[in-house]
Amino acid sequence: MSAARSSPDAASGTPEGEPDAVTDTWPHGISRDATMRISDVLASLRLEFPAISHSKLRFLEEQGLVEPVRTASGYRKYSPADVERLRFVLIEQRDRYLPLKVIKDKLSALDDGVASSDRPLIPRLVARGGETASSGRGPSTSDLLAAECGVPVALVEELVNAGVLRPDPTGRFDAFARDVVELAAQLGVYGIEARHLRTLRSAADRHVTLVDQVVSPLRGQQSPAARGQAQATASELGELMARLHTVWVRQGIDDLPR
Repeated sequence: MSAARSSPDAASGTPEGEPDAVTDTWPHGISRDATMRISDVLASLRLEFPAISHSKLRFLEEQGLVEPVRTASGYRKYSPADVERLRFVLIEQRDRYLPLKVIKDKLSALDDGVASSDRPLIPRLVARGGETASSGRGPSTSDLLAAECGVPVALVEELVNAGVLRPDPTGRFDAFARDVVELAAQLGVYGIEARHLRTLRSAADRHVTLVDQVVSPLRGQQSPAARGQAQATASELGELMARLHTVWVRQGIDDLPR
């Protein structure tokens, strides 16, 4: 980052563990009061980015994309402005497939005022019913998932039985389950049933296996940086594969007889 926390001045009498002076880096007008623990940051971001983890945050820190305050005990403390920088990085990775070096350059341009962000700051994530969403966990039962998606419970059960929708060992569904159910319901209007979706799920599983083979050497290392890099690489590869799959489907549809 082009602007960062300055080194403490011994003559200033700043107590050890207190935040250093902070220049006005992007985002402007957002609190830089570093009161958030790493667990608070994960809870704030996980609904939008279910795969976010401690190691990913540490990896992004080591890459110079965010600089949390360190307390005297060595704990990281984040501010709302830090969270917005992280959200910007994660969105650029997910939606624009940009490598971290390019994202870092974009942040530097924002810091220097030579570029402006087209993204609204601090989105308010609201779940159905008007309640603020606070985690990436999905509903705990098929009944709740069906009610949330506005579909019959039988559809959820069919998707589970077909292996298309997979609850965890405790029976809970993750944050992606809603999308699976809602898309399956829309496909059902055209007569496409849960059993027809097995091949799509199998293809996705093979893609995940390929990604796993690529990043497993990194994940096998003990350092948090390597694990964070593994997660970031897996996310980028997954998005690129999904994009390529979409291109092929559109190409095939375009080749269908008119």
